[in-house]
Amino acid sequence: MRLMSRPRRVAAALAGSLVAVTVGVIAVAGTGLAGAGSSGDSEAPISGAALTAASRAALAHTGGGTVSDTEVGDEESLYEVEVTLEDGSQVDVQLDEDFNLVGSKADQKGDTEGDTDN
Repeated sequence: MRLMSRPRRVAAALAGSLVAVTVGVIAVAGTGLAGAGSSGDSEAPISGAALTAASRAALAHTGGGTVSDTEVGDEESLYEVEVTLEDGSQVDVQLDEDFNLVGSKADQKGDTEGDTDN
């Protein structure tokens, strides 16, 4: 049985690590693409790190409130976050793939068409 020299063992270990990292990156990218590929009426909730980032962006826009619903692949943007404000009114915040504001719609009592595109 022939033993590998130290440089070859290090190279083999690095190659194995590189393969593991590459597979991990592909898996994460694939998950992101699957969510981004959703369109229209998918009504799939936002999850994971995207949920955290989208919630922060939406709450920063509304100045507070509670995230009451989310959606990936909304017809108006990639992410939609519904925020319920203290007064009971709701704001739908539209975000792009980088969690930048695309627009928002305030649904106040009896008002379902209160566009506030900002």
